[in-house]
Amino acid sequence: MMLQLRLIFILYSLCASVFKVAGTKSKAKGSQGQFPITQNVTVVEGGTANMTCRVDYNDNTSLQWSNPAQQTLFFGDKKALRDHRIELVRASSQELTIRINDVSLSDEGQYTCSLFTMPVKTTKAFLTVLGVPSRPEITGFAKPAMEKDVITLTCTTSGSKPAANIRWFRNDKEVQGTMEVNATGKSFTVKSSLQFQVNKQDDGVAYTCSVEHVSLSNPYMTTEVLEVHYPNALGQHGPDHALIGGVVAVVVFITLCLIIVLGRYLARHKGTYLTHEAKGSEDAPDADTAIINAEGNHVHAEEKKEYFI
Repeated sequence: MMLQLRLIFILYSLCASVFKVAGTKSKAKGSQGQFPITQNVTVVEGGTANMTCRVDYNDNTSLQWSNPAQQTLFFGDKKALRDHRIELVRASSQELTIRINDVSLSDEGQYTCSLFTMPVKTTKAFLTVLGVPSRPEITGFAKPAMEKDVITLTCTTSGSKPAANIRWFRNDKEVQGTMEVNATGKSFTVKSSLQFQVNKQDDGVAYTCSVEHVSLSNPYMTTEVLEVHYPNALGQHGPDHALIGGVVAVVVFITLCLIIVLGRYLARHKGTYLTHEAKGSEDAPDADTAIINAEGNHVHAEEKKEYFI
């Protein structure tokens, strides 16, 4: 009986030791043996980034988020950095999630989540910010272009990150241009040039610049239509202006001629009137005799003569 009791006591002691060791290991796993879990985040400039840090086990140990400059953003649910764009989403013993609103290119970098055990365990998460390209602009169009001219069309877009890709289309057919990429701060300015000799087949052709970027759901496009003057085209477009000019010249010439003729006519008739008025009145002794002697009234005076015998 005593032997049985001793065996039972030994078995009990062994089980207690096993459970105690298992509990110690589990506690150590919660506070000492694990690292925070994070994920890299990609966001478009001007958008919102959610940064999440989790742990599977935690015995009330605090979590902390720090920015690339190692400034503390949140320690648990306590905000540490005065930035109105950064706000708390969730804070618990197993999760710390923060939100960065209106993200800019300067926010890009490596963020750190820390679990304050002894020693402190940290995990990194990289925030990638995509710079949205501007709408493209095409320069180099001469309106109209002359046949056999060599022209260079240039398409430009700025603000992209990573660098945007530019494609050229002649109507619906893709043509190859020469691309140039320049860094401007954290973003890029991209130019693509298309050089060719103009011929009459280019008249009315639409040249399209297409900007493609990972931040865009659909490409940005800008189109310009080329106008080319060539001998036949000049015969079609030129006469309109020449005809208008010719008509204007004829109208002006006719108007001047009419003015001259009318002036001469008026001057001639005015002279005749004055001559008739004065003729025969120079030697008259008085006004009545002058009127009688005038050429226009002389005939009538002869008709009204009376003879007394």
